[in-house]
Amino acid sequence: MTLQDLSAPPDVSGKGLRSGAVGLVSSVVIGMASTAPAYSFAATLGFIVLAGVGVKAPAVMLLAFVPMACIAVAYREFNRVEPDCGTSFTWITRVFGPKLGWLSGWAAMAAQVLVMASQAEVAGRYSLLLFGADELASNRVAVTAVGVVWIVALTYLCYRGIELSAKVQFVLLVVELVVLLGFAVAALWQVATGTAGPQAIRPEWDWLLPTDVPAGGFVSALLLAVFVYWGWESSASINEESHDPQETPGRAILISTVLLVTNYVFVTVAVVAYAGVGSTGIGLANEANADDVLAGLGPEIFGTGAVGTIGALLLVVSVLTSAAATTQTTILPAARSSLSMASHGAIPEVFARVHPRFRSPSVSTWTVGGASIAVYLMFSVVSTSVLGDSVDAVGLLIAFYYGLLGLACPWFFRRTLFSGARAFLLRGLVPGFGGVVLLAAFFLALREYSDPGYGMTSVAGIGTVAVIGVAGLLLGLPLLVWLHRRYPSFYRGERLPRWPVPGKTS
Repeated sequence: MTLQDLSAPPDVSGKGLRSGAVGLVSSVVIGMASTAPAYSFAATLGFIVLAGVGVKAPAVMLLAFVPMACIAVAYREFNRVEPDCGTSFTWITRVFGPKLGWLSGWAAMAAQVLVMASQAEVAGRYSLLLFGADELASNRVAVTAVGVVWIVALTYLCYRGIELSAKVQFVLLVVELVVLLGFAVAALWQVATGTAGPQAIRPEWDWLLPTDVPAGGFVSALLLAVFVYWGWESSASINEESHDPQETPGRAILISTVLLVTNYVFVTVAVVAYAGVGSTGIGLANEANADDVLAGLGPEIFGTGAVGTIGALLLVVSVLTSAAATTQTTILPAARSSLSMASHGAIPEVFARVHPRFRSPSVSTWTVGGASIAVYLMFSVVSTSVLGDSVDAVGLLIAFYYGLLGLACPWFFRRTLFSGARAFLLRGLVPGFGGVVLLAAFFLALREYSDPGYGMTSVAGIGTVAVIGVAGLLLGLPLLVWLHRRYPSFYRGERLPRWPVPGKTS
């Protein structure tokens, strides 16, 4: 197939998914909810400050948006010519071949399954806190049991179809954002009126400039911030179920990223200003608060009266809905990546089965849910420290497959790259820059994460974050060897993805 063939609208109805089921608003909602603004913010801001960036945390949030926006542009351009729910797998396969394409798809799904364990942990703990079961919220067995229930329930929602999933996401996202923005406004108001306490700092425009940031922790902080933005590509993974598959997902991706950076920078400024960057009390550099900065700040900002009780309760609801929303929207793209890989003959065809009524990838959805439960239970048994390090490790996997996709874009469009300024900028320079930055961050962070002193634990003198990240990639290699023998036509490049793609319905 030549690039000239790509000008024709592709047939995206072959896999059996429900076409035209999701509009622009729903796509934006799913893209934003996938990033879990409240959960991601609560789980990463403390570690970003601990990396040594201090009051420059807003600048890191802003700077991390740059490569992510570049990759968002790459997604948009690829999607305009080939809306395939396999996204990075399909597109990288076309450019770099089936083996590297499969490995990128594996990296994406490994990241999604890994992060599901952390999301389920948060959902389990905050569910118990919501009902006042504070003692049970500290009980490993109770939290794990509730977390597993959340995964099963949200997997079932995804199995029931994309329309129901989109409606649930809309409600969860509205609750999450309203509470998070209210929290930020309350914090800034107290800083402005002088009632925030001695640790508060007046915001300065300089916080948004990435100057005077220590080089040592900058890469780590940047990769953590990249994790905060990760997830918006869920809008692309449902492209075959969207109105106008060639345009709607791309627009949703760009809108989602702009809304996210606005939200994250505003809330980061508010929290840094209120809590300060000290290492004691509610300071953001206090390691005791790093894994959940919102939980420690809620009572301080909202107070202890009736209003404070309601505010703290709403903050718990916000993080809970955030974790639930992102768990659901993590299942959606992972299942569709598996569906696409099976449809193209890269994995067993059973994963291409679509439910005849719900029009969802039935086998793939339940497999993703089951794999997430297995990983969650394994980490829960081994150590909660390993579970915490797995969040950082996800950043490595994200940087790997995003970086590959960024570099794939200029090569894919190489024949038309110099046809005009738009083509050169949006199909060449911008995606290529994002790819280079993220792959560089991958290798630099890998070196930093390998230090046994980084993260919560180490294995054989190597930091667990690096071990989990590398293992997440390497575990796919034996499977790739087996698949190469089982499906030689695809892995020898004899069966690259083409339109239309047949699917299974059962």
